[in-house]
Amino acid sequence: MNLIVLAASGRTGLAITRQALQRGHTVTAIARNPERIALPDSPKLRKVAGDVSDPASIAAVVDANSVLLSGLGTEQAGTLLAGATAIVAAGPRRIIWLGAYGTGKSADAAGEGAAVLGKLLGDRLADKVEADNTVLAAGGTVFHAGVLDMGPESRTRRTVGLEAAPPFDLSAKVSRETVAAAMLDEAETPRFPGTVALPLDR
Repeated sequence: MNLIVLAASGRTGLAITRQALQRGHTVTAIARNPERIALPDSPKLRKVAGDVSDPASIAAVVDANSVLLSGLGTEQAGTLLAGATAIVAAGPRRIIWLGAYGTGKSADAAGEGAAVLGKLLGDRLADKVEADNTVLAAGGTVFHAGVLDMGPESRTRRTVGLEAAPPFDLSAKVSRETVAAAMLDEAETPRFPGTVALPLDR
């Protein structure tokens, strides 16, 4: 497949890009500074500059045939919604977006832990929820991951819908490699279009 990865220089975006190449896909990797995409040059990898605060730079890369995976994360409120808005406006065929378990659509399933997460996120919570809803309204898939760590891809990993979501647990982490693999699975074989999916280590 020809895939586009947004925020490809970030920790999750880099995992998505690397695994996509390992699976044999062709990847267009977008980052504000493409030189920070720490992967060796490859005929199947194109590194391009793009910034969600400049929708034209996204539209220049994304088209109606695109399958886009986003690893976009931020410490600044407003960035995620800007990214979601720019991507949806560019009109890709499919969007697979990274969100946070316990926010928005998954808050009820997460239980009491959602309140803790809300306090940690502060003014970024509303930004996350609006961004997710923008992607979902466009038919995209939003992956609500728990607390992320840098471990290896889980051999027992699975992806579930909200109906099978476990309670939110700050101590139950999921590796970025596992999340990346789950998002790529969805790109290859859509199971959760227009809804929220949870990548789990087991």
